[in-house]
Amino acid sequence: MKIIITGATGQLGSQVISQLLQKIPAHRLAAVVRSPEKAAPLAEKGIEIRQGDYNDSASLASAFQGGTKLLFISSPATDDALRVVQHAQVVKAARDAGIGHIAYTGFAFAEDNPFALVHLATEYAIRAARIPYTFLRNGGYAEFFINPSSLKASIRTGQMITNAGQGRVNAVSRRDLALATAAVLTGDGHENKTYTLVSGTPWSFDELAALLAELSATPVAHQSVSFEEKKSMLVQAGLPEALAQMTAYVYSNVADGKMERGGRDLEFLIGSETSLREQVRQALED
Repeated sequence: MKIIITGATGQLGSQVISQLLQKIPAHRLAAVVRSPEKAAPLAEKGIEIRQGDYNDSASLASAFQGGTKLLFISSPATDDALRVVQHAQVVKAARDAGIGHIAYTGFAFAEDNPFALVHLATEYAIRAARIPYTFLRNGGYAEFFINPSSLKASIRTGQMITNAGQGRVNAVSRRDLALATAAVLTGDGHENKTYTLVSGTPWSFDELAALLAELSATPVAHQSVSFEEKKSMLVQAGLPEALAQMTAYVYSNVADGKMERGGRDLEFLIGSETSLREQVRQALED
């Protein structure tokens, strides 16, 4: 059996490979990357490196040869029309190469999110190609909210400022998503299943601030501001306006309750999720 991983040098792909290497030998893995020279650390571990580009169907046809399973990590492109084309090329190449099972990383609760249409389109393309599938509908990455720089800044100032209001967050760590993905790729009984990989215990920023204060032994309070105020703060801090707007938009989704639904699929696949306390503790140690 040969498991092929696209996006293998990305933040999620690299963590999936780390988890797979704890379950199966390196020679059973093939990493598909746009720039093979960037994959030298993977090659040193004994993983086969294959060049493949979502914009180049011929490269994908070659990269997928001999694969039994494919982990298809969605394109990072920001143009959804382009992503639809890229994803269709991946699906066709997988079908033509005889891939027997494709695991696709989509987005949680995609039917209710107008910005996740590309993921629904990709899922339908995979179904149309009649490839046995597992749809891994990932929630947001917890690292977007819980990371060393933002937490330490809150400790310095005593404030955690967002425009999230009292909204709750169902995001999970990349490590937990990688564990779940590795379980699907190496386990049985996951064909033609859809897993919604979100936290079973969504949390609020009031809770995050209180926990940060406890672990750092420093007063930290959450302050909620308007969308425009948060965007302005981010721009003043040096973020490009487009990135500042996107960040504030994510927080506004939290405020609107679009990230509050929990789920138990992650627990089903890996036994338990990393707690909020543990995520904060790990971020403070980095």
